Amino acid sequence: MESIMKEVRGHGPSVLEPKSMIGGGVEDVYGEDRATEEQLVTPWTVSVASGYTLLRDPHHNKGLAFTEKERDAHYLRGLLPPAIISQELQEKKLMHSIRQYQVPLQRYMAMMDLQERNERLFYKLLIDNVEELLPIVYTPTVGEACQKYGSIFRRPQGLYISLKEKGKILEVLKNWPERSIQVIVVTDGERILGLGDLGCQGMGIPVGKLALYTALGGVRPSSCLPITIDVGTNNEELLKDEFYIGLRQRRATGQEYSEFLHEFMTAVKQNYGEKVLIQFEDFANHNAFDLLAKYGTTHLVFNDDIQGTAAVVLSGLVAALKLVGGSLAEHTFLFLGAGEAGTGIAELIALEMSKQVKAPLEETRKKIWLVDSKGLIVRSRKESLQKFKKPWAHEHEPVKNLLDAVKAIKPTVLIGSSGVGQTFTKEVVEAMSSFNEKPIILALSNPTSQSECTAEQAYTWSKGQAIFASGSPFDPVEYNGKIFVPGQSNNAYIFPGFGLGLVISGAIRVHDEMLLAASEALAQQVTQENFEKGLIYPPFSNIRRISAEIAANVAAKAYELGLASRLPRPQNLVKYAESCMYTPLYRSYR
Repeated sequence: MESIMKEVRGHGPSVLEPKSMIGGGVEDVYGEDRATEEQLVTPWTVSVASGYTLLRDPHHNKGLAFTEKERDAHYLRGLLPPAIISQELQEKKLMHSIRQYQVPLQRYMAMMDLQERNERLFYKLLIDNVEELLPIVYTPTVGEACQKYGSIFRRPQGLYISLKEKGKILEVLKNWPERSIQVIVVTDGERILGLGDLGCQGMGIPVGKLALYTALGGVRPSSCLPITIDVGTNNEELLKDEFYIGLRQRRATGQEYSEFLHEFMTAVKQNYGEKVLIQFEDFANHNAFDLLAKYGTTHLVFNDDIQGTAAVVLSGLVAALKLVGGSLAEHTFLFLGAGEAGTGIAELIALEMSKQVKAPLEETRKKIWLVDSKGLIVRSRKESLQKFKKPWAHEHEPVKNLLDAVKAIKPTVLIGSSGVGQTFTKEVVEAMSSFNEKPIILALSNPTSQSECTAEQAYTWSKGQAIFASGSPFDPVEYNGKIFVPGQSNNAYIFPGFGLGLVISGAIRVHDEMLLAASEALAQQVTQENFEKGLIYPPFSNIRRISAEIAANVAAKAYELGLASRLPRPQNLVKYAESCMYTPLYRSYR
C-alpha cells in the first residue's frame, strides 16, 4: 500500500513539520478509566460537579444509581426520586425501551440521547449488546441518520470546522473542552458510505466510529474527537433543504481545499502532538489517496476506507483459505469497484502474497483484476486511468461488463466494493459457481440497499456452494434444509483494535506491516466452530478480546519497526492492552 502512496505522492512538495508541538499521550490524570484499579474518584469538571450540574454532565451522571452517600455528598437530595437502582437494572430497562421502537432510526436517536445524558450507561449497553446494537449506531442505520441529520440534530457531538474558520482552525480546536486527545476521526462528507455527498451531515460517521473505538477498542471517550470539515456540498437537495446545517455553497476544490486541509493537519499536530491518530473517513477517491500520500510520512494517519477495509477483507480471505484450501497466491481475485476500498484491498492482498511467496509486488498484483464503471481495467486503458488504478492495468483484451469479466478471468474470489446495489446478478453468481466448488463472494458495499447481492441470493443462486460475507448484516439463510450464517466483513473488527495498538505503543507513523499484523490477528480468532457454520469472521460478542489481540499484534509490530515511543515495551502486550481499555462500569464518588 505504501508503494501505491509513493506513486500517488510522486515528486510533489513534502509537508512541512510544525515548529512547535506539545506531547499527546495516553495519560488518564484522575485514574478514572483504568480497568484494573478499584478506587474512589472525584467527579471533576472545572470544579467538583454537584447537584443539578452533575445530573446534566454525561461523563459523571449515573441517574438513579447514585447511592445515599453520594446523594448527600453531591447535593442531589430532592433532585432524584428516592429509588436507588443498579447499573444492570438501568441497562435492562433501557434495552426493553429500545426494543419497543420499530423504526431503526428511532433506536439510533434513543441511543444518541442516552450518550448525551449518561455516557457510561451508553457504553455498557453497547458493549453488552454489541451484536444487536452495532447495526443501530453504525452501518446500516447511521447512513439514514446522516441523510436526515439536519432534522434530528439536537446538540453538537463533535467539532464542525468550516471554511468560515480558515486561518483560525487552531483556535477552533482549542474550543473543544478535552485537552488530551488520542484519536480523531474526520470526514468532509463527500462520500458517505454508498450514499454520496452529504456535506456537513456526514458528522454521524465520525460520531459512530468513535463510539466503536470506545465500546469495541476500549479507547477512553474523553480522548476521542469527531470532526467534520465543511467545505460545502454539491448535493442540490441539501443546498435547497431549509433544515440543512452546513455551508450553503458548492464544494471548495483545488488549491483552496488543499490549503484548508493543510491548515487543519498542521493545527491538529500543533495542538495535540505527534502521537494523535487522525483517521480519514468517507473522503472522495480523488482526495482520499492524495491526503494519505501527503500526510502519511509526517503524521499518524489512517484511512479506514482504504486501509481498514483492506485489513478486514484480507483477514476474511486468510480465514476462508481453511475452507477452500490453497494459499493466497494460488487464487485469482476479481473486484467490482476500483475506488478507495477496491484498490486498498487489492494492494494489501498483493502485499501479503508478496510476503508469503517472496515475489515482487508487481508480480503478485497480476493475480488481481479490477472492474470499474468502464469495464475491466486493462493495459490499453492505462493512459486514461487515475493514478491509483494504473498498477492494476494488466495485459488483456477489453471487457465491458462484470459477467463477461467473470467468464474471461475465472476468479476464485469475487469482491464487490462498487457502492452499487444488485450488481452481483444471478448470472454472475451462477458463473462463479460453475468453475468453483466453493466460490468466495464478498458483497461489501454499505448500507444494505447498496449491497451487491443479499445473503439469500448468494446462497440460493450458488446452490449453497458460496462462502459469503457482506459489509452490512444479513440474517441467517435456510437453503435445502441447511442453515447458512453469513459473515459480516465489517471494519469494526479492525479499526478499534488497530487504533488501540497505536495508542498503547505510542506509535508515530502507520506502516503497512501493522495492517498485515492486524489482519493476521483477526484471522487467528476464527474457531473451528465458526468454520463449521461457514463463517470466516468470529462473532462480535467477543470483540473486546479480539481487539486486545489485534492491539497487541499491532503494537508488537510498531516496536519491531522502531515506530513506538512508549518505552520500555510491556512484557505481555495482550494483558497491557486489556489493562488500558476503558470500562463503562460506574465509579464510586467521594
